[in-house]
Amino acid sequence: MGEENKVTLYGMWASPFVRRVEITLKIKGIPYEYVEEDLRNKSQLLLQYNPVHKKVPVLVHNGKPIAESLVILEYIEETWKNGPKILPEDPYERAKVRFWASFIQQQLFDSLVSAAKSSGEAHEKAMKEVFEKLTVFEEGMKDFFPSGTPHFEDENIGFLDIVLCSLFGHHKAQEEALGLKIIDPERHPLVYSWVTALNEVPAVKESLPPHDKMVALIQFLRRNAPHRSSEA
Repeated sequence: MGEENKVTLYGMWASPFVRRVEITLKIKGIPYEYVEEDLRNKSQLLLQYNPVHKKVPVLVHNGKPIAESLVILEYIEETWKNGPKILPEDPYERAKVRFWASFIQQQLFDSLVSAAKSSGEAHEKAMKEVFEKLTVFEEGMKDFFPSGTPHFEDENIGFLDIVLCSLFGHHKAQEEALGLKIIDPERHPLVYSWVTALNEVPAVKESLPPHDKMVALIQFLRRNAPHRSSEA
């Protein structure tokens, strides 16, 4: 790989937002260098490349930095035309994918983060929201999977799949850390079978963080959450 095509990804092992960029690079067959960041002691390069948010992921291509994971995914799609497409060609279908990707991230995942940071009544309320939004998502996805059973050939997965598995691919670790079932095969069979199928895709499987390490991190963040309620 020549210097003119050098791709470097600055990330952190547990970040779902970094994971989705890694999955996309692997699916597209793009060689890249990975740089692990210590978010408690951020490198000068990270601060230089992302002075606005000072967060990972940052993709550096030909010396030019791109921040924000969904922006990075679209940049990869538009820059590397070869290999599998992650967004549909049709503008309406593309818009639907973007809508539901935003729903997963801004509605569903944010509610789960709120649940992880709370306890007592606040936790119960947040989890109720998670389940309600999962139901909305389950219903909306029936149009995407008319046969009812998601199936993926090799690594031919798309934008929405990548966003979903980056946030919920390690749902078993989330469930163990929170002490409850989040993605239930009886309550949300389509989402459950979808995530299960995605986790068997090589690019996804390779990017999943170690289960025990992830459980320990979620439990640590839960104990030290600044907005955690004082209720038992």
